[in-house]
Amino acid sequence: TTNAAGHNYALWYDSNYSTDDWLEALAWFSDYYKDDDTIIAIDLKNEPHGKKDDGTFAKWDGSTDENNWRYAAELGAKACLDQNPNLLIMVEGIEVYPKFEEGENWSSPSVDYANYPRSPYHGAWWGANFRGVREYPVDLGEHQSQLVYSPHDYGKSVYNQTWFQKDFTTQTLLDDYWYDTWAYINDQDIAPLLIGEWGGHMDSGDNQKWMELLRDYMIDNHINHTFWCLNPNSGDTGGLLDSQFG
Repeated sequence: TTNAAGHNYALWYDSNYSTDDWLEALAWFSDYYKDDDTIIAIDLKNEPHGKKDDGTFAKWDGSTDENNWRYAAELGAKACLDQNPNLLIMVEGIEVYPKFEEGENWSSPSVDYANYPRSPYHGAWWGANFRGVREYPVDLGEHQSQLVYSPHDYGKSVYNQTWFQKDFTTQTLLDDYWYDTWAYINDQDIAPLLIGEWGGHMDSGDNQKWMELLRDYMIDNHINHTFWCLNPNSGDTGGLLDSQFG
């Protein structure tokens, strides 16, 4: 569906285009560029997300439900690799994951109104929640070594998440958010990570503090990344080519 802000749509299909249409498009792209050695990877879908009460939401489990992103990612990877078996397959996460340890599941509402503001879900940035990988890793079969999980991570200037509402440190970020959401994948050698988006305003404040902590964590743990963004026209983050940098 043509949409200048298409990433705001939670899923890889809608009322106009089906999952099969998405798979056909991935296959076409992979075939068209298979002899172009500058195309080394495909990110299957930008920022799958959504909450239970949104009506459309991406989940991550062992089912073949159409909104199960883990299952869809395996289908998408096959569509690409059937055309070009040399590609890296970048798989982002989702937004929320149920607190199964507290008795919640994918049928739980987004908010526990009886105990407001408690949420029955572990939240995350869009495309960032990989808690489901522990039990339901993406399976690419003979191409498993070409799988790269790709979380997005942002700072306080994009949204004041709960893990920023304290004098945060690397350790508090790990404890409150990073580790169980995506960092364990690298720490436990489950698969390679590429932080597909991170960045923000150099504000000499909390946002810059978060950027420096994440930068150092990636260096210390040999995690690759792509920075958002180069041009300064992102309202959330600004860009490197900004007048403040000369």
